[in-house]
Amino acid sequence: MRLLVVKTSSMGDVVHAMPVVADILRHHPGAQIDWLVEPSFAAIPQLHPALNQVHTVAWRKWRGQLLAGQTWSAMAQLRRNLRAAKYDLVLDLQGLLKSAVWARQAGAPVAGYDRASVRESAACWLYQRRAAVPREQHAVDRCRQLVAAHLGYAVPEGPPDFGLRAPTALWRPAAKVYSVLIPNASRQEKLWPERHWVAIGKRMREMGWTPVVLWGRPEEQTLAERIAADCEGDVPPFLKVGEMASVLAGARHVVGLDTGFTHLAAALGRPTLGIYCDHEPGLAGITGPGRVASIGGRAQVPSRAEVMALFEGQLNG
Repeated sequence: MRLLVVKTSSMGDVVHAMPVVADILRHHPGAQIDWLVEPSFAAIPQLHPALNQVHTVAWRKWRGQLLAGQTWSAMAQLRRNLRAAKYDLVLDLQGLLKSAVWARQAGAPVAGYDRASVRESAACWLYQRRAAVPREQHAVDRCRQLVAAHLGYAVPEGPPDFGLRAPTALWRPAAKVYSVLIPNASRQEKLWPERHWVAIGKRMREMGWTPVVLWGRPEEQTLAERIAADCEGDVPPFLKVGEMASVLAGARHVVGLDTGFTHLAAALGRPTLGIYCDHEPGLAGITGPGRVASIGGRAQVPSRAEVMALFEGQLNG
């Protein structure tokens, strides 16, 4: 059986979908599984050794260049590549019109959510197979239940198996024992006060861990450097997603905002604390095989004392 999983973005959402690979292979050991994803997030499925091939769909780029001939050439080439694979079934875990359209390009039956479960109702008109999956549950559970419903098995009991394997690290902090802070996020509303990060970093220092402060965009580097300077931490050079995964995989503990790298740390099995300042963690909270916790919510920015107490609880748990 040859399958294509469609989950194109964003990083945290792609991470949350990864356990479906282990679930499928447990019940269909001979299955070949490919993945369709935006190029910016392709490094996530590429960390899973059981995946056969990762296709990229650069829709975020293409939609702004629809008058360019090279855009149509690239889209046509992707369609040819998908059809050449001769999939038995395409599983659209995104549930959006755009993901359903790209799923249809493979020329195989497309399975997705039913009208009551899907994120965009127009998408379900493009599915040949539909399944009802309750909305009010964690994103990981929704993905696993959708695939299980279409492939005819019960979701395995126990914690999800993300199956991600970090590559060999190209950069390591000078200290052998380190922890990680992730103080940056995609939106201003998600940010937590800088002085609080410094306090967490100093507590990590007391534990004998060097705080490594991560950053992604150039404008985030300055904040990372200020925090590191105030808590005797370390700041890496610019790292690609796979390289960042290696740093996260070696950390003693990770404290981060509601961002893709925090979810990735938890999926890699690291003790992880996620801070939510503009989003309810209930349906997309930090989850993974290690000690994980989420705190905060929409209009509920957690205090330093609350985060510190939860952090200490994880240390003693």
